[in-house]
Amino acid sequence: MDFIERWFGISPDGGDGSTELLILTALVIVIAAVLARRQLRRFLGR
Repeated sequence: MDFIERWFGISPDGGDGSTELLILTALVIVIAAVLARRQLRRFLGR
């Protein structure tokens, strides 16, 4: 996992992939929260 290094030419985590993992984890959490909210609103009828 080194897409930041390849795309931008910088290495904020020294090449160990922790920054990319953090970004992907945050993205998954945000998407899950948005989908859960949509389902909840549909369930409650709002």
